[in-house]
Amino acid sequence: MFAGAHHDPLRPPDELSHADFEFVVRRLADDLAFGTDASLFVGSGLEYAQSRPYEPGDPVRQLDWRISAKAGRAYVKQYETLKRIAMYLIVDTSSSMAVSSTRLTKHDMAIWIAAAVGLVGLRRLSPVGVVGAGERETRLVPSLARGDLWRAIEPLRRHAVAEVTTLAERLRSLEPRVGRSSLMVVISDLHDPDAVAALRHAAQRHDVIVLHLEDPAEAGRLRAGFVRAIEAETGATFLATGRTRWREHEQTSRELARAGASYLNLRTDHPFVPMLRHFLASRGAMRRGQA
Repeated sequence: MFAGAHHDPLRPPDELSHADFEFVVRRLADDLAFGTDASLFVGSGLEYAQSRPYEPGDPVRQLDWRISAKAGRAYVKQYETLKRIAMYLIVDTSSSMAVSSTRLTKHDMAIWIAAAVGLVGLRRLSPVGVVGAGERETRLVPSLARGDLWRAIEPLRRHAVAEVTTLAERLRSLEPRVGRSSLMVVISDLHDPDAVAALRHAAQRHDVIVLHLEDPAEAGRLRAGFVRAIEAETGATFLATGRTRWREHEQTSRELARAGASYLNLRTDHPFVPMLRHFLASRGAMRRGQA
């Protein structure tokens, strides 16, 4: 898998030294930020605060026609300044993320994406917090310090061989602890059966982005006959065919879209930077009313 058209194939993040890991993350962040703007990391827009009498030099487009008509004199609207919103990166590190038919696992991709998106957020002056959606604890309090991002990501870099998913549980526990509307970026294979319901609930208050990672084996492309398999986290055995799809991501996308969450499916055998960059840029355009 390639990070970008001009880059070498990405390696599993736990194979790199801390300094080399940071270097690759900075490179990925540069690629992701190209063509996007800060609209992803601020509130939904200028918020109305009050109206005051018109003064010479005030923009005509800010006239409050309703109050002006009632008062018999011109009034203009005043708005609060744009506010940066906190970003929470919810990273699934459960055992199913480490099972792979490609060199780069879903877990590897999740770490690269989380670190790069988090760094882009810090560059846009949005405080970033990291939430592990496995059994590992991470720093929850959002911070503007890059050192805090590296320290939060570091314990997640290694694969987990026996770690259950806690995605839905972490989302539910995070909700009462987050005081104001925030940007939640969820990076997971969505193997938690309660994940979609928890995501729909979170999207009622927050701006939710779901990056659904998928191994090609989960897309029914094993080119095999009958397959006897074991689910990585539950240990349950099942019989399927080489053409079986374990999950219909189109249905998941529709369910999340109805709840107001954004959804992107990313596969471990495809370059993720171009797709993710286009996805983020498109979201920014929509927030500005250009799409």
